[in-house]
Amino acid sequence: MQFSDLHQTHKVVVSFELFPPKTPEAEARLFDQALPEMLTLSPAMLTCTYGAGGSTRDKTLDVVSRVKTQFGVEAASHLTCVGGSRDELSAYLTSARQHGISNIVALRGDPPAGDDSFTPCPDGFSYAVELVEFIRDFGGFDIAVAGYPEGHPGCPDKHLDWRRCAAKVEAGASVVMTQLFYDNRDFFAFDDYLKNTLGVTVPIVPGVLPILGTAQIKRFCGLCGATLPTDVLARLDAYGDDADSVRQYGVELASAMCAELLAYGVPGIHFYTLNHAQSTARIMANIGLNG
Repeated sequence: MQFSDLHQTHKVVVSFELFPPKTPEAEARLFDQALPEMLTLSPAMLTCTYGAGGSTRDKTLDVVSRVKTQFGVEAASHLTCVGGSRDELSAYLTSARQHGISNIVALRGDPPAGDDSFTPCPDGFSYAVELVEFIRDFGGFDIAVAGYPEGHPGCPDKHLDWRRCAAKVEAGASVVMTQLFYDNRDFFAFDDYLKNTLGVTVPIVPGVLPILGTAQIKRFCGLCGATLPTDVLARLDAYGDDADSVRQYGVELASAMCAELLAYGVPGIHFYTLNHAQSTARIMANIGLNG
């Protein structure tokens, strides 16, 4: 089932994001423990990232196809402009189609580790909108794209970035999934601008990352340009090395955010699970979406 079908048949589409495991031990944990736990929550779809520079592209396809064939759950592969020529991207899409994958999350992608700026691959693409057009013309896939409620960190003007997001929809995307954020007002402003100023009509789905650790979330926010509000930072810093309290606060914060987002009328929630089920399970129970 494709993104657009899911949003026509579900009042609220809940999806989970995974990342490809880097070691055999991590792969065993994902498939033997984390995934079975996640699937008790009945997500409509799972998506899987790959590493900067396309470094785990084949592993991503392995994970996505295995999720679909072994567990019978709809799955989407990320695909980025980084590290891929047109021929390589075409080959990946051909392989994805052969594995029964019909949903792609199309992104520009992050530069490889050690590179400060994005450099397009020879005979590749510089912008996500070009990749969306390429996938659209290839045919057979529904396409999701990223949206940045606070603006992309590489763009000097968030409204310009939001217009670029709308251009990706115009190019063929059927759903927008947002980057993480911790102030719902940022999402509401983004959603309103896309819908009421730019005329975007596809589902706009907030992406929610439950905080699992203080250093980790500060690093993530620094990388993606998201802001940790002052009151959230104060709570996290007050907990110091108390990891259990940080995780519990992460559940409380995300639960409150999700409840407000659902009351607002979002068409779905995309949980960044980091391959862990526990926090997402508790949040879904708190907001009445478990199973």
